[in-house]
Amino acid sequence: MTVNEYGQTLGAEVPNWTPRPLPTKVTLEGAFCRVIPLDFEKHAAGLVEAYELEGNDKMWTYVPVGPLHTAEDYTKAFSAMQEGKTDVHFAIVDKKTDKLVGQFGLRRIDETNGVIEVGFVFFSPLMQRSRIGTEAHYLLAMYIFEDLNYRRYEWQCHNLNVPSRNAAERLGFQFEGVFRKIFILRGANRDTAWLSMLDDEWPVCSKAFQLWLDDGNFNEDGSQIRRLQDIRSSLLN
Repeated sequence: MTVNEYGQTLGAEVPNWTPRPLPTKVTLEGAFCRVIPLDFEKHAAGLVEAYELEGNDKMWTYVPVGPLHTAEDYTKAFSAMQEGKTDVHFAIVDKKTDKLVGQFGLRRIDETNGVIEVGFVFFSPLMQRSRIGTEAHYLLAMYIFEDLNYRRYEWQCHNLNVPSRNAAERLGFQFEGVFRKIFILRGANRDTAWLSMLDDEWPVCSKAFQLWLDDGNFNEDGSQIRRLQDIRSSLLN
């Protein structure tokens, strides 16, 4: 901490800071998945097909788009949402089957202060009981912290979307609080839960991802031996 000439305590100094690069349409290679730039028209049919395997519309309940049941509806909705924004969206490909299985995007990009958010996380049933979802998040976080050198990585969700908040905390995002009455969604109030992961937390989170994804952490039936959050806690103790 520093103190100014008025005796007021300031935050920790951030020496030699410069604005961070904007994210680009990169391809991120993992052992189980490939994260590729999302082309709303090219990938619409494959993603809708994967999402329809859910058999219901519950994945759209807490987000401002959908339900989307056709490639045309998907393309129209996401193209309109992206218009005029600098968001960068990615599709997730299962390397074993070469099928599209999900998506997420980087949004609310503040390169001046090194802050960025992951959002519009849609994972299909094809990602269940696999390491793909965790690896995809690991690859994207590694891109944010190690390639672009951002300071803060955010996750926000509807405060009633318990699975989303649980997923964020499992990955290593820390709950910070709730913004009340942030907007109206589908005719009802939305309070938004905010979580974040910081650059100085990333080394432990990164190591935990690596240990969890390792083949030695899985039984012959594909079930995990140690939970990701337990591995991370052990590294902190």
